[in-house]
Amino acid sequence: MPKRVVPEEKRRRRRPTRSGTVLSERLIVETALRMLREHGSAGLTARRLGLALDADPSTLYRYFRGMDDLTLAIGDALIGQALRGWRPTGEWRADLRAVGLRIHAAYVSHPQAALLTTSRVTGRPNELAADEAVLDVLRTAGFPLPDTVRIYHAFIDQTLAFAALDAASLALPSDSLHADEDMWRSTYARLPRTTHPRIAEAAPLLATRMVTSAYPTALEILLDSAQAQLQAHGAAAG
Repeated sequence: MPKRVVPEEKRRRRRPTRSGTVLSERLIVETALRMLREHGSAGLTARRLGLALDADPSTLYRYFRGMDDLTLAIGDALIGQALRGWRPTGEWRADLRAVGLRIHAAYVSHPQAALLTTSRVTGRPNELAADEAVLDVLRTAGFPLPDTVRIYHAFIDQTLAFAALDAASLALPSDSLHADEDMWRSTYARLPRTTHPRIAEAAPLLATRMVTSAYPTALEILLDSAQAQLQAHGAAAG
């Protein structure tokens, strides 16, 4: 059975760790993020996290029901980083673009954590705030509720899917990442027009674009589609 999490007011009456550190949920999450960055998901265990915090591993269960609960907190922390400082401007397209790019950037800045959390639904405050913000931007812009939910679904899944894809590349060993990137120049650029005319034609552009994220382009395509739907709805209503 999951272990009971100690209420917040009781956590504050705990003693410091052996090194004098006062634990908090935020400190544990930040330490976990650092461990993921340095060692990957296989290196994140309660025992190793306890050692990094100079605390008994069982202490972690005063804050989280288990390592899966910590995983959800890590994902929510990344969304919180993305939303920090963001305010809606009232221009729906610019606002959605900003939210999407911020969330994508927050995840790819922590590739190992992104691989662990992009597919999860945390139900935590930052995730709920992001969902509320996106839905509010769309409804305020005038999208009907069914279109709002459909566009929201595509927007969130697209953002997280590209974050996972780009994070997976960044999480590769550097030699493997460079080899993949070089493939566009060493192999694709050398294919003859007689056998692969379309690849040969596009090779110079492919070598430039395929080593960068396609998320900004995909996001603009999604926003173009949403804008066309909004205009069609307005015309029909008129």
